[in-house]
Order: sequence, then C-alpha cells, then structure tokens
Amino acid sequence: MRHGKKAAANWLQGSKTASRKRLYGEDLVYADGSPATPDSTRPTMTTSTLGRRAVACHMASYTAVQLGAAVAITRAFGYRVTPTALLAGTAINASTHAAIDRGALLLWLAKKTNKTGYIEHCKAARVDDDGKATSELTGPGSAWMELAAALHHSIGIAAAAVTTWLTTRR
Repeated sequence: MRHGKKAAANWLQGSKTASRKRLYGEDLVYADGSPATPDSTRPTMTTSTLGRRAVACHMASYTAVQLGAAVAITRAFGYRVTPTALLAGTAINASTHAAIDRGALLLWLAKKTNKTGYIEHCKAARVDDDGKATSELTGPGSAWMELAAALHHSIGIAAAAVTTWLTTRR
C-alpha cells in the first residue's frame, strides 16, 4: 500500500497545485499566480496565501480519496473501523502531508538530520524545448522528493498503527 498512497497523491494533484504549494512571500498575485498590478481591481493575495491555498486544495482531494479508499477496502475485507479511529488516522495523514508538502517542515527536518547537503546536491535535471538544461531542487527525481516520500510513508505507517490501535482497543 506504500506506493499506492503516494501514487494517489501524485495522480490527484494538478501541475499548477504542485508548482504553487511551496510558494512563500508577501508579493501580491492574482489567483492564477500572475503578479498583481497596482491599478487593478481584481482580487489579490500574497504568494504565501496562494501557496497555502494550493496545498489545501491538494489535501482536500487527497484526503477525500484516501478516506473513501480506506472505508471501501476495510469493508471489502469485512473489517469495520470505528469513525474515531478512521478520522484520527486521516487527520494525522492529512495534516502532516500538508506540512511536508508546504516545505518548511521538510527543510527543518533536513537541517536537524544533516540532510541539507543531500537536498542541495541531488537536484533533478530538466531540459526545456530549446535544449537548455536547468536544475530543480524539489521536483521529481530530486533528493527533496525522495526524503518527502520516505517521510510520508513513515507517517502513513504511524497513522495506520494509530487507526488500528483505536479500532481494536476495548
């Protein structure tokens, strides 16, 4: 199930959401991410707000599918998970998934475990349509993604353990 969890997160997440969820800053932008102009009457937000909105949208779809799958699979195998246990496991997964995807928690943990060199060294190479190569710190194929996936998987195991414990305790 380890790979299914992350696969669901990746398949459900749009490319705009993926590119915006780690945005931080006080610059004003429109909902589409373009820079706001001073004379515009269109609603604006800070880049940090846009980043938080992106991760919230990702978490809403991810959590809905995860919750639905958990109910369907456990019922298909004849298990009944208590609502409290199901919601506790889902809350653990959703809140930590959002915090990891936002980026600050992952960077903090990387600093605490001396993994920042790994993140800075193992970037993903990207080649644009003109053949120009660039490096990307956080995208697929990077150490950032590997560390994030490992953290998501570890927390998923802990959330499953909490769910199981809450369901089976008397």
